[in-house]
Amino acid sequence: MILAQTTTRVTHVVTQSGIGLGSAIAVVCSWERNKSIVFAILHGLFSWIYVIYFALTREPDEMR
Repeated sequence: MILAQTTTRVTHVVTQSGIGLGSAIAVVCSWERNKSIVFAILHGLFSWIYVIYFALTREPDEMR
């Protein structure tokens, strides 16, 4: 019972304080393509929308 409560509390804290997976992927993809901090922040805010856009419009040299 105590372990279940602790696990729930830790999971809640981590998900409330961190950035999402989509934001992290968007920032990395944006940085690789644009090398711009401003664009990386902007694309991180759009997260999964930018990730899908990046996947649909990537160049052949970006497919590693």
